[in-house]
Amino acid sequence: MKATRHVLRAGPPPSAARAAVVLVHGRGGTAEDILGLAYEIGLDDIAYLAPQAPGNTWYPYSFLAPVEQNEPSLSASLATLADILADLEAQKMPRERIAMLGFSQGACLSLEFAARNAHRYAAVLALSGGLIGPPGTPRDYPGEFDGMPAFLGCSDVDPHIPVERVHESAAVFRRLGASVDERIYPGMGHTINRDELEAVTSLLRAIR
Repeated sequence: MKATRHVLRAGPPPSAARAAVVLVHGRGGTAEDILGLAYEIGLDDIAYLAPQAPGNTWYPYSFLAPVEQNEPSLSASLATLADILADLEAQKMPRERIAMLGFSQGACLSLEFAARNAHRYAAVLALSGGLIGPPGTPRDYPGEFDGMPAFLGCSDVDPHIPVERVHESAAVFRRLGASVDERIYPGMGHTINRDELEAVTSLLRAIR
């Protein structure tokens, strides 16, 4: 992998796993933090991979800032995910059995990567995140998700993620052919709840 310095792993090697999940941490978080979700999910036939962002952040400014302000970090971070997926494919793990799961900044990065590289992945699971760019950003992404499951969960009062951006992101994914489950939780704040974990686990259990 060229674009990332450090990837933590849990579960079986990809060559022996039913599926793989790329776990993408939030701003100020760590690969170790997000890898804890693997133990919450509790599916021991999945290979979990959690890359570490340089300086604990995937890009320096808000995901709502002009895209060029977050360069070159944003492009490097998107390349990190591309490298991880390419490495998994080299280990005979097809994209149809690779899911991406991110929280906060990691959810934004995962959604943006998937939209820019639309394909039938196993699932895209975004916890408190939305597509990257300021209001009015064109969303004319090429590609097709071909019925891929996508889960977007967020609070209606998240201090970092405007609920309107979650709605917009869900609509873009539907337009690209994803089967979207969007859940907005009243008053939750910026966190992950049990309902989200159960939804994620159910989608990952269904991967074949």
